[in-house]
Amino acid sequence: MGTQVWWKNAVIYQIYPRSFMDSNNDGIGDIRGIIGKLDYLEWLGIDAVWICPVYKSPNDDNGYDISDYMDIMDEFGTMADMDELILKAKEKNIRIIMDMVFNHTSDEHKWFIEARKSKDNPYRDYYIWRDPVNGDKPNELGSVFSGSAWQLDETTGQYYLHLFSKRQPDLNWENEAVRKNIIEVIKFWVNKGVSGFRLDMIELLGKLPDEMITANGPKLHDYIKELYREGFNCNGKAEEIVTIGECWAADTDIALKYTEPDNKELSMVFQFEHSALDEIKGKGKWALKEMRLTELKSIIDKWQLQYDKGWNTLFWNNHDLPRIVSRFGNDKEYRVESAKMLALYLYCLKGTPFIYQGEEIGMTNIKFDTIEEYKDIEIHNMYKEKKAEGVAEEDIMKSIYAKGRDNARTPMQWNDEINAGFTKGIPWIKVNNNYKEINVKKDMEDNNSVLHFYQNLIKMRKDILCIREGNYIPLLNEDEDIAAYTRNTNGQGILVIANFHECTKKISFSDIVSKRIIISNYNRTEIDLKDVEIRPYEAVMCEI
Repeated sequence: MGTQVWWKNAVIYQIYPRSFMDSNNDGIGDIRGIIGKLDYLEWLGIDAVWICPVYKSPNDDNGYDISDYMDIMDEFGTMADMDELILKAKEKNIRIIMDMVFNHTSDEHKWFIEARKSKDNPYRDYYIWRDPVNGDKPNELGSVFSGSAWQLDETTGQYYLHLFSKRQPDLNWENEAVRKNIIEVIKFWVNKGVSGFRLDMIELLGKLPDEMITANGPKLHDYIKELYREGFNCNGKAEEIVTIGECWAADTDIALKYTEPDNKELSMVFQFEHSALDEIKGKGKWALKEMRLTELKSIIDKWQLQYDKGWNTLFWNNHDLPRIVSRFGNDKEYRVESAKMLALYLYCLKGTPFIYQGEEIGMTNIKFDTIEEYKDIEIHNMYKEKKAEGVAEEDIMKSIYAKGRDNARTPMQWNDEINAGFTKGIPWIKVNNNYKEINVKKDMEDNNSVLHFYQNLIKMRKDILCIREGNYIPLLNEDEDIAAYTRNTNGQGILVIANFHECTKKISFSDIVSKRIIISNYNRTEIDLKDVEIRPYEAVMCEI
């Protein structure tokens, strides 16, 4: 796989359909809403769109509990709408990437409805069942969404495994019939013309629950190789299908197993090392601490330098993570500057950028007044658990404000009209109150906006070869405020400087000469690298 594969030169935009655009004013975003915004995505310069699940689902976990992989959820539209989206996007040279959940299904999937009927049902072995141990759960394995990962099924007196909600029973990948069915799902969508898949929690497929092993089980890579051979390569053009695995437990060595081209498994992985920088180590995401820039830089350096046989995903946000401008930036007086700084720093690295809806206008975290206004199952489960432990309401809410998944899920802010132009109905989740200040229409009309900055950055990535292919040299490794690096190839080079804090700082690059400034968030026109003063959240890219 040389650099000629399309996804290495692409910029990918993630859509959370429920919150993107509502075409029929029922308060829920839908597929026709996405179709209506293709002109916007084309203007922005997007090459592909990753769409969170739109399949049939009872919505216990916002569509990540699938009851039919080959049908569309009624509130999102029809399969005809999906076909039209694939076709109309293709006309604009925008590819469609589907989100696939192969670790578990919904408890309303026909396989599970059958499986729970009796121990000798033909579908029983599609899921993972265990007898009680001493009249209790099989073992202490926990669910990601709090509590035990085992649920007693009264009908047969056995427990089934659910690493997420009890309404998301885990599939048994040791069963060949399960793997064959999943391969048919992949073929179905490849034949419809989609260009790839984001693979939810792919690292869990090889789990061994009796041995308390969840991620990176011994047979995991055999299963993924089989998916590649029989599924992604079903038309003989596997290199044209992009596959991105969600791998929370991946380090550089583990990631290479998935993505080393000769292994024939996945194109890229999402790894989340940078996502743990604002939590207390070993205490989980809700235990908050300040992010230290030197720690962020060392993680970026590692993935840019040691993962050279793989290809990086470059992302700050997704549907599971808080808004980056509220997280590592300043969402108050320096919102515009810090949103641009974070974009410039990340998207000039080597890899494929993934932009999450609303990031390109600097959307911020949400603060709802009451727990009832939040919709996410993970938030509600955590709230109940912490309450039972006697944690103060104020402390629980502080964690939710910082890290809750609903931060990313409030409706896209299109304009300053009712509900930010997302719907004329009652939105499924409240719109952020700041939509009159922060919206696409306002940013479109202002050439100095976050949105125009993203558009320029996307164009530059395509025009400047060394951003896509150059080597990476980190600078100022010990500095706690400023991040800097160079990218060079074939005599062409750039220097990126980014101030992550609200301070003004003098720095010097004695052996680098700037030819010109390519882009900056303070509209700086000249720079002397031997003696440069960097303002709060300032970011500059210059030709060297």
